Amino acid sequence: MALDGGYAGKVAIVTGGSRGIGRAIVELFAAEGADVTFWYGGNDAAAGAVVEAQAAQGRIVHAMKVDVRDSAACRAAAELVADRGGRIDVLVNNAGVIRDNVMVGLEDDDIRTVLDTNVAGVFNVTRAVAPFMISKRVGRIVNVSSVSGAKGGRGQTNYAASKGAIDALTRALAVELAPRRITVNAVAPGVIETEMSEAVRELAGDEIRQRILLRRFGQPRDVAQAVWYLASSLADYVTGQVLYVDGGFKME
Repeated sequence: MALDGGYAGKVAIVTGGSRGIGRAIVELFAAEGADVTFWYGGNDAAAGAVVEAQAAQGRIVHAMKVDVRDSAACRAAAELVADRGGRIDVLVNNAGVIRDNVMVGLEDDDIRTVLDTNVAGVFNVTRAVAPFMISKRVGRIVNVSSVSGAKGGRGQTNYAASKGAIDALTRALAVELAPRRITVNAVAPGVIETEMSEAVRELAGDEIRQRILLRRFGQPRDVAQAVWYLASSLADYVTGQVLYVDGGFKME
């Protein structure tokens, strides 16, 4: 028996939705009957491919080019989504970047870009969207964190710091929004087969697999399904949690 997550007719925003994990989330939400708008940073071809692929299956998804580092742009985009759909029920903060290097090799821009996108971006988007949820006294916010936030690795101090911040933000915001019947949770992926992790997988793939209990890399849909659960009606009593989807990474 298929589980009903209560997505039919819900209005959802997914940031970073044109590729990888974000695209998998968009596809899953759309298949469940949600009215999905995904925001993307700059790859028009990738965004167009998502829209076309869903149209071929008889589904309509909307793409908006939005720089999550720009708070004004986030506010304007959120208002457009709310005007079209009448509400915003689900927000998935998925947009993120990496600029890996050892600490002493990091340039100012490597630090600034990661923190501005991965942390300030979540603040900007959530501040823009939350008022629409508060006004309806219902909503789901799911932040995409990373196993790196709790289990740091060499060359990822900037990225690990950004994802540790997201874990803390998730817990604090859950406390703040609970009286408004809005849940806030996070999903922390391990090594997932996406474009973002390609360089690391090519460089040390076998070594990394040996540190994963399930001995395989994750797929974008593995993460999307966890997001689906936390944003669904099945997770009504779950808030302030960080759910690891990492195959048992670094447990040995």
